[in-house]
Amino acid sequence: MFKKALPVFMLAESPVHVGSGTELGLVDLPIQREKHTGFPKIESSGIKGCLREAFESPAVKEKLKSLIGNGSADNDRLEKLIEQVFGPEQGDLHSGALGFTDGRLIAFPVKSMKGVFAWITCPHVLERLRDELGLAGIKLPESPPKNTVTEQSGVIFDRDGEIRVVLEEYTFPVKKDASCSQLADWLAETMFKTGGGGGDLLAYWMEKMRNSLVVLTDDDFRDFVELSTEVVARTRIDADTGTVASGALFYEEYLPQESILYTLALAAPVYQKKDAKDAYFKQEGKDEATLVLELFRRGVPEVIQIGGNATIGKGLVRLSFPDREETMDCQAQSPDL
Repeated sequence: MFKKALPVFMLAESPVHVGSGTELGLVDLPIQREKHTGFPKIESSGIKGCLREAFESPAVKEKLKSLIGNGSADNDRLEKLIEQVFGPEQGDLHSGALGFTDGRLIAFPVKSMKGVFAWITCPHVLERLRDELGLAGIKLPESPPKNTVTEQSGVIFDRDGEIRVVLEEYTFPVKKDASCSQLADWLAETMFKTGGGGGDLLAYWMEKMRNSLVVLTDDDFRDFVELSTEVVARTRIDADTGTVASGALFYEEYLPQESILYTLALAAPVYQKKDAKDAYFKQEGKDEATLVLELFRRGVPEVIQIGGNATIGKGLVRLSFPDREETMDCQAQSPDL
């Protein structure tokens, strides 16, 4: 049973293709989607696999050494520790102590006539985000009503007292709303202040969130996330003729760059006999689930690769968390899941 939850926010820094297999429709290789809403998602198994791979990298192991053994931990101990957290790669001796929920959309980038692009969201997405953040003891600001923008919105046209946004070829009447501003502030502070690295890049994205968030209706949001993803034609060139090989033209769908998603990292006590557990999980005053999350949080890279086509630069995702100290306190107060 999982005991602790930590929200992990994901900003796509390049288009992401987490495929659902081959289909016979217009798109040969579509992305994963929720069955009942049609919203894009990333299966939890894919997230866990990519994070485990990241933890196997030399850079992460170096970080873990300083955390668990004052720089003296050997590779065998690190491998055992990673197995306890993520589970053995082979066999079924025990489960991993760390799990993840599916990656769900928070905001989707859409071309805007003003401000280059806007981040759209909807009441359904925000209420689900509120419910799931509640599992980690985190309270989301009040959900803004549909068809609203922030008070400092930079994607609106004001004509004769009527405010509108133009997204793709569609025009939507909207209103400025204080609760939309509060939500944008919360997302900006949560996603880009603690994302690591600092610098002007994150400052730009914080400001972009504050002036580009648009809350649409659930139906309008669904239409955009179904029809405004990127569809790319891929081919294979015949080495002998220098032309497209016969039958090698296919279409592949991507979640666009700048899409924002989240998942919950769920931690349980380590599933091994007490005498087989690593010394790291025997710290006095801290329960095992808290130590599992702490290890994950301190070791996870700022940017990981999720999904296919890594060799052509796809799937780069920046990770961020709510404020560290605040979240640890919330976890301590949260009930069992």
